[in-house]
Amino acid sequence: MVGLATVCSGLSAQTVERPAEWTLSNCIEYALQQNISVRKNRISAESSSIDVKTAKAALFPSLSFSTSQNYVNRPLTEDNSQKENSYNGNYGLNASWTVYNGGRNLKTIEQQKLNSRIAELTVSESENDIQTSITQIYVQVLYAAESVKINESTLKVSEAQRDRAKELLAAGSIAQSDYAQLESQCSTDKYQLVTAQAALQNYKLQLKQLLELDGEEEMQIAMPALADADVLNPLPTKMDVYRTALALRPEIEASKLSVDASKLSIAIAKSGYMPTLSLSAGIGTSHTSGSDFTFSQQVKNGWNNSLGLTISVPIFNNRETKSAVQKAKLQYQSSQLDQLDQEKTLFKTIESLWLDANSAQQSFAAASEKLRSTEVSYNLISEQFNLGMKNTVELLSEKNNLLSAKQEVLQAKYMAILNSQLLRFYQGENIKL
Repeated sequence: MVGLATVCSGLSAQTVERPAEWTLSNCIEYALQQNISVRKNRISAESSSIDVKTAKAALFPSLSFSTSQNYVNRPLTEDNSQKENSYNGNYGLNASWTVYNGGRNLKTIEQQKLNSRIAELTVSESENDIQTSITQIYVQVLYAAESVKINESTLKVSEAQRDRAKELLAAGSIAQSDYAQLESQCSTDKYQLVTAQAALQNYKLQLKQLLELDGEEEMQIAMPALADADVLNPLPTKMDVYRTALALRPEIEASKLSVDASKLSIAIAKSGYMPTLSLSAGIGTSHTSGSDFTFSQQVKNGWNNSLGLTISVPIFNNRETKSAVQKAKLQYQSSQLDQLDQEKTLFKTIESLWLDANSAQQSFAAASEKLRSTEVSYNLISEQFNLGMKNTVELLSEKNNLLSAKQEVLQAKYMAILNSQLLRFYQGENIKL
């Protein structure tokens, strides 16, 4: 239990102050420090740096001390000159050093350095992924929050229309069926509001999960004022974004380094064809009971030094080396394909973001114009309804057109903002709203 408590306290030691109001930059900064996936990748990167040190240490000699203590019992001996029990000990200090093994150690060091760099890039990649995910969910929260406001406003209008219809019904200006339709529409708008509020809470929960926050914890989201100019900012060209991303994105650099590491694997495998030269040296002594010499005399007389040179030349090893070389070459080809796939995936992602952003900007402009005309039409129909000149069906139809136009503007607005921000993020710019 003590060990578990120690581990848990170590994992929770990293605490970050939580803001009273969460902006997008606050969320990203907090997630980069607290998100579990990012933290696990940082641990993996630290582990890879240790592997580099281990590979470098293989260049140096190893030194070990050994001792053996033996007790021998001879209960059935008939030789009076030999005692029934004896005790002996051996002591040795041994060193070994691999002088040459086909360059395997040096190439392994280079490969581990590449793997360590790849692990660091994996951390950067996970940080980019969490920033992208945070941005997507944060924008969804903003969209859902505005959708709630629209539905609240729509419900207020529905309630006012229902109340007005009740007055007209009492005055005999409309039929009971018209009033029932408006009352039904009011109930529908209440349901739409509840649905919008549930969607907002769901997106907030997803954001909390990315931030590793307790689901029950209250979270006040900042609502930035986004003007039309923010929505309609000119977009960079696809190729400009792609060329910049090729030089900046960590997954592209990691795929290139993986190709280099795979190439080193071929050289490491080929070192199995080369002879191995190693040096060994040792000093030791021993003692035994029943001797006419004292312990110190035995240790002194038994003192010995040794020096050895070993050359191992591979002749036949059941195809192990040849198979290792062939598999390393196949892995090299696979890593080249992985690099090509990463580049194509990057271009596909950027192209998709650009198309979505461009489409959303055009949709926003068209939807804004449609909203203006729909508002004028709805206000006119509403006034005519209050005067008894329009029926309930016409009023509700125009009201639904207005609500649909507002939702179209809202959706296009946040879709354009999200994708344009992500495009600039792929160019190396910080995400900000």
